[in-house]
Amino acid sequence: MWPWGHLAAGYLCYSLYCRFVAGRAPRGVGTVAVLFGTQAPDLVDKPLAWTFGLLPSGRSLGHSLVVFALVAPLVWWVAGRRDHRPLAAAVGFGSLTHLLTDALYPILRFDFVGAGFLGWPLIPQPTYEGDYGVLTYFLELQPTPELAFEFALVVVASVLWHLDGHPGLATVRSWPGRVVDATRS
Repeated sequence: MWPWGHLAAGYLCYSLYCRFVAGRAPRGVGTVAVLFGTQAPDLVDKPLAWTFGLLPSGRSLGHSLVVFALVAPLVWWVAGRRDHRPLAAAVGFGSLTHLLTDALYPILRFDFVGAGFLGWPLIPQPTYEGDYGVLTYFLELQPTPELAFEFALVVVASVLWHLDGHPGLATVRSWPGRVVDATRS
């Protein structure tokens, strides 16, 4: 999935969670944290694999449920010591959304090997065509049904974000001018 698809899917899931589970609309800091989390796996894996050659592919360390299951409790513990658990939960929510949406297309095609990155390093890494660099990756963008689906997600998420009152916008505008209370996420 492309970055905008992850962003849209993450926001849609977070907004629905806030409304139906937490009983409120999404809030600023939490929304920004979720949106950061939706990009985090690619911000880890793509440079480390494509630029520095330290990972086997652009979907490995940051895209692994195994690594997520090992890192999340540690992050939760550290966040608790600093009274930032809501912020850590929001980043984790966004990251988990990223992993699941990257696995969506292979699973819909019954290509469970293609979703093998979720089990890295315990499951062998699938091979990918085009693991070669960010700029080339974007330059080779082609119109596909998946791309159309992702743009539709962006439209729906944008409408919902507007209806939710643009959560996160004031938070981003206030940075770096003031410290934002992460407990109000």
